[in-house]
Amino acid sequence: MNYSLKSTLLLTILLAIGLFFFLRASSKDRTTTIEISSPKKPLEALTLISNWLENRGWEQIGGNSDLKILTFKGNVSSSKYLAIFLSFLGGAGSCALGLVITQIYPSLKWWPILLGVVGGPLSGIIYSNKSEREERFEFKLVNSEENINTQLRLRAHRDELIALENELKESLELESDGSLFKTPI
Repeated sequence: MNYSLKSTLLLTILLAIGLFFFLRASSKDRTTTIEISSPKKPLEALTLISNWLENRGWEQIGGNSDLKILTFKGNVSSSKYLAIFLSFLGGAGSCALGLVITQIYPSLKWWPILLGVVGGPLSGIIYSNKSEREERFEFKLVNSEENINTQLRLRAHRDELIALENELKESLELESDGSLFKTPI
């Protein structure tokens, strides 16, 4: 096996590893907890957030009045476009690996190229199965005194918290530390 085939095989294997980690990251749990405050009264703030969640398809599944917690659930579905894109990437990467294998072992003829038939659909199926799940949105009233700001502790998927902060910032006059909009890098 010559040097160019070794380097091509190495790059193709790195491509497969990258696809694996992309599939893993696309279905990773990104539950985050933040604290926000609003000058609105607690009942008004809780009502606005509850109505917003119900309009987005969340369903209230419980709460605890002693602990001042409300819990909502919602189903997250996978993106069909991302599943198709990942299937295309998986198929192309598998075909590339098959081409490298046919160069290394010419006696196999064109059979290794059929790896693309397996790798493409498998990538889309793995993404679709891993990314569909039930999410929870919990919020807790931290204080309930009328003379100071209403403070809430929210625990949910990071994207939902960003959407809440973007859409309800003006109506609730939300104040937060802005940590949702900062990248960890």
